[in-house]
Amino acid sequence: HIATAPGQVWCWDMTYLPTKVMGRWFYLYLILDLFSRKIVGAEVHERDDSEHAVHLVRRTALAEGIAAWDSKPILHGDNGSTLKATTVLTMLNWLGVKPSYSRPRVSDDNAFSEALFRTAKYRPEFPVQGFESLEQARIWAAEFVHWYNVDHRHSGIRYVSP
Repeated sequence: HIATAPGQVWCWDMTYLPTKVMGRWFYLYLILDLFSRKIVGAEVHERDDSEHAVHLVRRTALAEGIAAWDSKPILHGDNGSTLKATTVLTMLNWLGVKPSYSRPRVSDDNAFSEALFRTAKYRPEFPVQGFESLEQARIWAAEFVHWYNVDHRHSGIRYVSP
């Protein structure tokens, strides 16, 4: 998809965040506006669950005020089961948001989300030895979103912040 203005295309995905307990993960869900590169939605949870995805989409749509928009965003994600769950599709339909998915077995169709996760995990503040708690992971994620949206200069948008 090509976006010529904010709010036309959102990209989303989920990534694992390590914990101090081997084999245990937290899950970071992010929604990125393709045009502005602004993170418009982010949450960390203990489980990979479509209900968390539904709530993130609903809260993001409310926070961004899409009900008043003439044209609703396209929400692009990979082919993960969480992002394609019936509950998620029902919420997208109710919001008027059109879902879009990567082509099967094409790993770079959601490159903006993947690049965002790489940026997050290579920040000096990222605890490579794992998060102590869900609260610590949520605080880190909120600080990352603030840095990414306010301080980070994005090469894709001429080195300005969203």
